[in-house]
Amino acid sequence: MKILYVASESTPYIKTGGLADVAGSLPYALNREGHEVSVVIPLYSKIPLEFRNQMKQEAYFYVDMDWRHQYVGVLSIENKGVKTYFIDNEYYFHRHAIYGLMDDGERFIFFNKAVVQMIKELDLDIEIVHANDWHTGLIPLYLKDFGKGDEKYRKIKSVYTIHNLKYQGIFPPSVMSLAGLSAEYFNEEGIKFYDTINFMKAGIVYCDTLTTVSASYAQEIRYEFYGENLQGIIRKHEYKLKGIVNGIDYEIFNPETDTMIPYHYNVENMEGKYKNKEALQRHFELPVNRDIPVFSMVSRLVSMKGLDLIRYILDELLQEDIQVVILGTGEHEYEEMFRHFQWKYPKKLSAHLYFSEKESHLVYAGSDLFIMPSLAEPCGISQLIALRYGTLPIVREAGGLKDTVIPYNQYTGEGTGFSFSNYNAHELLFAIKGALGVYDNKEIWHSLVLQAMLAKHDWESSSKDYTSLYRELID
Repeated sequence: MKILYVASESTPYIKTGGLADVAGSLPYALNREGHEVSVVIPLYSKIPLEFRNQMKQEAYFYVDMDWRHQYVGVLSIENKGVKTYFIDNEYYFHRHAIYGLMDDGERFIFFNKAVVQMIKELDLDIEIVHANDWHTGLIPLYLKDFGKGDEKYRKIKSVYTIHNLKYQGIFPPSVMSLAGLSAEYFNEEGIKFYDTINFMKAGIVYCDTLTTVSASYAQEIRYEFYGENLQGIIRKHEYKLKGIVNGIDYEIFNPETDTMIPYHYNVENMEGKYKNKEALQRHFELPVNRDIPVFSMVSRLVSMKGLDLIRYILDELLQEDIQVVILGTGEHEYEEMFRHFQWKYPKKLSAHLYFSEKESHLVYAGSDLFIMPSLAEPCGISQLIALRYGTLPIVREAGGLKDTVIPYNQYTGEGTGFSFSNYNAHELLFAIKGALGVYDNKEIWHSLVLQAMLAKHDWESSSKDYTSLYRELID
């Protein structure tokens, strides 16, 4: 099949979050399945020069934005059999930031329009366009709209993936004229949303197939608690909704070959993990002791990640003979919380309040337990990486966390981590204390670590699910 994968960011070119990891990995996995997959993202000024120097010019054309006629340059790079197109316009993309700008609505209307026009300008033989999150939510609508007068677009099917329903792309109705869309779409069954327009709602309504990044999240967003005021329209379109869990790139996250960790290891020889633990303790300036359980968090420090639960129990938790390492940055109140506890318990908690890719690999490889008590987690990548490195996750049973972490069963010995269900601080504390009890039994603990490392969460199975989904659309 011939697939165009559209996203606002993609590794290795530009990354702010998990979407870039998916856009950088799934197309390559689909390519290995035998499909012809290309990717398209904006040409941001923040894309490093090493990549810009490799790009070749494909074409240029113009997009109408109300009364303006805006230039579109199309450049490309081919890597491992996947061609990535870059949409160039310096007015929209030569900025100090990728998102969060006053004219984001206009910028991404331009990007959506340019991508759809690019299909015809380059005469691409595309069967499926796969759009992602609010930044590309208008693409399914443009395919339908352009298809009214052009057979080429009528033949193309669209898939739209919600990575996080919280961010929807909501803008004033005045941007309708920039979008060049008829007023017929501005209604409750279309893109109208409380007297605004909603890019994500457009994707939900006009796509041919709607997906989310885990089966549990696909169920959760149908209801008010997780639905972010879109649960009604999601239930109306649930006949086309499916959850497919994300994977991780096993070439990048591999304790046998990872160049970012000092010692390598595998299920047959775990000595490297214990050495990484000592290296982690030294790096975070904690007492070096293999026997003390080390808990970790690599996270954006925001409320959605369950940090309010941690705030309530941290004092009590740090009475135990444990160590805690924190890596990440975020909201001021949570950064201050960790600074306070680092001051109060300098031999037990160490927080590096910034993000470093290299340090994150050391944290995953060197810690024993990974805490992830999220209020909401559409899929989650961190728990998958932790499993890969034999660091057992403690998670709340939400979204992808529920789908990917098997809670330890003391009767069968099965499990890849620990979990709790309600958003309650002491349920988290009891789950942690339960994990500590298991940690003391080295035989059971070793068995769980091996099960975690052998669990399969790469892109192979997910790409097969996407292949089946695409095939149903075309056949």
